[in-house]
Amino acid sequence: MTTTHTLNPTEVARLAVDVAAEKLATDIVMMDLRQLTAFADYFVVMSADSARQIEALEEDMTNAMKAAGVARTHREGTPTSGWVLLDFAGVIIHIFGPEERDFFGLERLWSRAPQVVRIL
Repeated sequence: MTTTHTLNPTEVARLAVDVAAEKLATDIVMMDLRQLTAFADYFVVMSADSARQIEALEEDMTNAMKAAGVARTHREGTPTSGWVLLDFAGVIIHIFGPEERDFFGLERLWSRAPQVVRIL
């Protein structure tokens, strides 16, 4: 008999951080939004050096979540635009090119959100 374990939002966000670090994303930040908004528990924000790396991170993130039994509920952006958003049930992952990350400034916009993890 097999037991399925559903990951809670904190575990999903930490898995995203682990995958991002393993796949060489840079400036990885896990932000706790639970006290600030109802639409998400966490943002995981990361940078990638190229459209190809954004695409690879998206694929690796999606595969890791699927293997953990976490379904993607929404996706926006394209690797060539320099930004991809992946929503895994309240954990929103932002994969940015360097210029796009600076332009959108999520850490500035959500400066009241505690940064649980930051990997430079």
